[in-house]
Amino acid sequence: MVQITRVYTRSGDKGKASLGDGTRRKKSDIRFETIGTIDEANSYCGLIVPEVSPKLQKLIKHIQNDLFDLGADLAVPQGEALRISADHVEFLENQIDAFNEFLKPLDSFVLPGGTRASALMHVARTIVRRAERCMVLLNEYELVNSNAMKYMNRLSDLLFVLCRHLNDDGKSDVLWIPGGKRKS
Repeated sequence: MVQITRVYTRSGDKGKASLGDGTRRKKSDIRFETIGTIDEANSYCGLIVPEVSPKLQKLIKHIQNDLFDLGADLAVPQGEALRISADHVEFLENQIDAFNEFLKPLDSFVLPGGTRASALMHVARTIVRRAERCMVLLNEYELVNSNAMKYMNRLSDLLFVLCRHLNDDGKSDVLWIPGGKRKS
């Protein structure tokens, strides 16, 4: 277990930070950008927790722990023991299927909004998508765990389904009305 006795170390004062293997890189490095964006998504998930049912709280906290594991994976360049596996991806797929079962198919795109919880979930979803794009960019330069990339792709899908679930199983979804069909 990690033990943190002091929050500041001063080791990053000149714009560099250490990865889990001890190598130092610029804080602007795409690996740190990716880790930071995953942390941002995780923080937004934490903002959603008090807005949802105990069942969803449990699921979101599970996801938050997975996101922390994923960040830990990225903090150590490929080759170390990886925490995110195909089982994590399958877990998300099972959750998507379970929640999606009660949603009617869409005949339009959904705008972010509806209930407060759904709107917050949409923000988390878009941050997850950005983190996924960062991972894809990182993978162009350094190997990234393919299961971690799949995990982020599925996670954004799950968060979308949960957005609809939080809008009374889609009944309160805010649907996109294309410009030509909108009335002033």
